[in-house]
Amino acid sequence: SGPARGQDVETEATLAFDEAVLGVTVPLRMQSPGTCPTCHGNGARPGTSPHTCPVCNGAGVTSRSQGAFAFSEPCRECRGTGSVVDDPCPDCKGTGVTNQTRTITVRIPAGVKDGQRIRLAGKGAPGRRGGPAGDLFVVVHVTGSELFGRSGNDLTLTVPVSFAEAALGTTLTVPTLDGSVSLKVPAGTASGRTFRVRGRGVQTKGASGDLLVTVEVAVPARLTPGAREAIEKLAAELPDDPRPEITAVLRDGGAR
Repeated sequence: SGPARGQDVETEATLAFDEAVLGVTVPLRMQSPGTCPTCHGNGARPGTSPHTCPVCNGAGVTSRSQGAFAFSEPCRECRGTGSVVDDPCPDCKGTGVTNQTRTITVRIPAGVKDGQRIRLAGKGAPGRRGGPAGDLFVVVHVTGSELFGRSGNDLTLTVPVSFAEAALGTTLTVPTLDGSVSLKVPAGTASGRTFRVRGRGVQTKGASGDLLVTVEVAVPARLTPGAREAIEKLAAELPDDPRPEITAVLRDGGAR
């Protein structure tokens, strides 16, 4: 009875991958119930005012007796508001609320995930007759990244390296979402090996993710005559069989 809480409102926000990871402040434009600008929410035509309900004397409830029991129920005259509008506002029809387009600024915290629902208390529809506002729920959609993936609070990144870099070792400059880091790749690194760069993943309250960098040896699709000759010379210097375990199984008649 009396003042009524405003409705909860749900809207959507689409974020870039880095915005979802790092956090961002975004303007949200939406249509939702708002305080009627004509009557300022009291439901009465401008120049008039609501008056105290004569049935419940402003309490919003009435009592009735049935035998030895007394019951309280919302006042039927004022519908539990405690006041009566004789001349309703023409725009909101006495409700004090109209649908409006509004823009609010919302801070999206770092580390939100695709599909996550964020609650913003008191940012929903205004209450009726002085009641508290409802809540705003923002459903977040995150677009993919061309470079990075995400696994929990860890970011993933695949970096191509040449055969020479994997065999001889190198130092790579690796991008992050807020700069770059140097990554030492030791000599003899196999394709598919993953290196962990601590603290460069998703940072949320109470949790810190890492950046997982997987190196993949890039094999050229075409070779110049000189490159082919160099690789053939290299192959002659390498161990004869890079697959000794498989060769042994095949020699013994197949896997059992």
